Amino acid sequence: MLEFIVFVIAVVAFAFALKSMNEVAALRMRLEALEGANAAAIRPPLVPEHEPEPTRATSPPAAATPPPLPPEAIQAAPAKTEQAAEPDAPTGAPPAPPPPTQPGFEETIGTRWVVWLGGLTLALGGFFMVRYSIEAGLLGPGVRTMLGGLFALALLGAGEWTRRKESISTIAPLLSANIPAILTAAGTAVAFATVYAAYALYDFLAPATAFVLLGLVALGTLAAALLHGPALAGLGVVGAFATPTLVSSEKPDFWALYIYLAIVTAASFGLARIRLWRWLAVTTVVFALLWTFPCLQCGPSMIGPHAFHVVAGFILAALSVVCGFMFGPEAEGEQVESISSGSLIAYLFGALLIVLNSFHADPAMITFGLLVAGSLLVAWRTPAATAAIGAAALFVFVVFAEWAVRGNPDMLVLPGGPLPGIGPSATDGSISLHLTTAAIFAGMFGVSGFLAQRRFATTAITVQWAAAATFTPLALLIALYARIAQLDRSIPFAILAVLLAAAFAAATEFLTRREDRPGHSASIALFATGTLAALALALTFALEKGWLTIALALMSLGTAWISLQRPIAFLRTLAAILAGMVVLRIGYEPRIVGDAVGTTPIFNWLLWGYGIPAASFWAASIFLRRNGDDAPLRAVEPAAILFTILLVFMEIRHAVNQGDVYRYSAGLTEVALQVCTALAMAIGLEHLRIRSASIVHNISAVLLTVFAGLAAVFGLMLLDTPILWPIDVGGSFINLLLLGYALPAVLSLLLSYAVAGRRPAAYGNTLAAGALILALTYVSFEIRRLYHGPVLSYGPTTGAEQYTYSIAWLAFGVVLLGIGIVVGSQRARMASAAVIALTIVKAFVIDMSQLTGVYRALSFMCLGVVLVAIGWFYQRILFRRQTAPPPVAGVG
Repeated sequence: MLEFIVFVIAVVAFAFALKSMNEVAALRMRLEALEGANAAAIRPPLVPEHEPEPTRATSPPAAATPPPLPPEAIQAAPAKTEQAAEPDAPTGAPPAPPPPTQPGFEETIGTRWVVWLGGLTLALGGFFMVRYSIEAGLLGPGVRTMLGGLFALALLGAGEWTRRKESISTIAPLLSANIPAILTAAGTAVAFATVYAAYALYDFLAPATAFVLLGLVALGTLAAALLHGPALAGLGVVGAFATPTLVSSEKPDFWALYIYLAIVTAASFGLARIRLWRWLAVTTVVFALLWTFPCLQCGPSMIGPHAFHVVAGFILAALSVVCGFMFGPEAEGEQVESISSGSLIAYLFGALLIVLNSFHADPAMITFGLLVAGSLLVAWRTPAATAAIGAAALFVFVVFAEWAVRGNPDMLVLPGGPLPGIGPSATDGSISLHLTTAAIFAGMFGVSGFLAQRRFATTAITVQWAAAATFTPLALLIALYARIAQLDRSIPFAILAVLLAAAFAAATEFLTRREDRPGHSASIALFATGTLAALALALTFALEKGWLTIALALMSLGTAWISLQRPIAFLRTLAAILAGMVVLRIGYEPRIVGDAVGTTPIFNWLLWGYGIPAASFWAASIFLRRNGDDAPLRAVEPAAILFTILLVFMEIRHAVNQGDVYRYSAGLTEVALQVCTALAMAIGLEHLRIRSASIVHNISAVLLTVFAGLAAVFGLMLLDTPILWPIDVGGSFINLLLLGYALPAVLSLLLSYAVAGRRPAAYGNTLAAGALILALTYVSFEIRRLYHGPVLSYGPTTGAEQYTYSIAWLAFGVVLLGIGIVVGSQRARMASAAVIALTIVKAFVIDMSQLTGVYRALSFMCLGVVLVAIGWFYQRILFRRQTAPPPVAGVG
């Protein structure tokens, strides 16, 4: 086990060394290339103010390099100017050094890999020597431990000696492996393994002593990283945070553990700040957060040490990591910096875990509240940590939402007395704390977010503050309502929502009257949105279930109206988002209020649940259209059309099925009503799209027409046709046939005229053909109703019935021809021709074979007379030929 652990530590250390050396080498080469390019471009003075940096070993040989000038020459040498670049300028200045070249394969192997492998070999050699001494029994445990410590000291001493020798040497350093750093890394690795062996293998050290020694080695490694570079920093931070896992105890002391982690975190953050190593700061935050998870298993009784851990880490991160705050790096204007915000978010997340794990214990809630307040303070001081504001608002909502979901008591009261309708007894002692904390959070986020609009000028900053200021109070109000009022009607919560809406409205009005600043309009839109959202919540809290859908729809209407008064682009998008939320809401429960929809036709909850949103969306689309046709308008218009269609269809289904909108099948009455309404709405949309030129109205009209056609074909003609199924159609003429076939025929014909000249001719002709088929079907079914009674599918077809069909079809064709002649409609005349042709086919196919006696004769006689009459009409009236006038005789 020892060999594996030390080997892993050594490999990690040298992996850090490898990565860091490569980065340092690449940066140094880029720096030299830039210096060489600048020297060649602007030709600096011959004599620098200070001694130049030594060059790479790959530069020209020393014999070809001019010797340095003595001090006397330096004082006498005149400074070069830009004129030195002219052709007549003196040529005594040495040429600019060529840009450095990439190291070759041999140089890479000889100057880097050999040294890194040598350091790794040294560390492993020490480990293997200890292993060999154990296996051979040459040395006792004490001697082995002492020799391991001496070997570690020797490596550390060698690293320091070589570092100092290099620093005072006149030899030009190579872009190669850092020998002092590697020797020091090997020494710290051996020291770490030696202390651990003395504790874990030989029991020479007590847990506390081993813990302290291992921590000192890790901290010493971090300190040495100031001199030797990032490789040691990586080794030190890994060793420091891994030390508690190596030293175990039957009775762990969490206070000692978290004090130690605070010291390690402070040292690591300090090193990261001094050397500006972002990776080290991130690594420290990640390791510190990971140490929160295993300790949470100890239960709520250990809140104190856990709270100390996140609070200490938060304070250290704010002091040394956050840009522009206290001792952190310099901030670059009003810019959000990821590490500054991320470090605070990490410790906020740790506090969130403590709250959830402790079941919202008071100390945990207080700790969480302090860190949230600290995040607001730090972000107020420096914009670099602004992203922590959004995370803090989200975590606040998570805490209260989890509290609302987890606890589900039947009756709860407020500290000042029971709410009406809730009950007198409290079953959760944390109600008071959560109400107080929620009020504090709402005030902190709301006030600071509003005041931040004057403090900051960058859009990315002000918008985040405004979003947190509106989201947090609304989210807290919803969570409290869900927990305390159990999502039932609550006038006190409705009053709170109205007060919150008034506060947001005042903030909106105040910001509107201020001078225009970057991000100003977006912040105004957010506060205006908060106003509408609070009003919607007030309606939801004050009214019965189901009014949330109506409230959101009215909120969309209000947002569209506000966009006219305050032309803010975001308000249009918000109106569309709210409309989308309402659409999703009905997808969850189409009845809006479930079983409480009622059984009264028309005047039930469907009328309010679909009618009011439909009217709201139509009005919102009118408001939005005044400022242009864009994506938000094209999202609200479909919602208006959809709710209108659903209102009619759901009311039809509700009325036909005695309130059961979930019935698995539909009858002739329902299908007929749906076809009629679909055609009627398609006609309306066809006229509306001419005025609006809206692509939404255009596509919706086509979709409704297609739906009506499919419902007519598969419903009226197949699945629910009374000729195939035993359906009672009712009275003689006022019956289902009139509703299911005559009325759809008329509407289809009107629709064909509505699209005439505005859509392709085939589109209108198809509608006219559908109208003709429905009309002829109606005539035929009415004749069958006369012979068979209300159920058309029973009984044989007699000769008189067949003869009646022929006569009726002929009469229908003649009427169509007359209409076509009177109004000059070619389409009516073509329909007449189609009906008469169908009658002819029937006469020769059916009548000739099935009719007998007088019915057969009368059928053909009538058909012949009609055909002759039609021919005469066409010859004499429609296509009458004018006789040519006689030629005029010439004058002789």
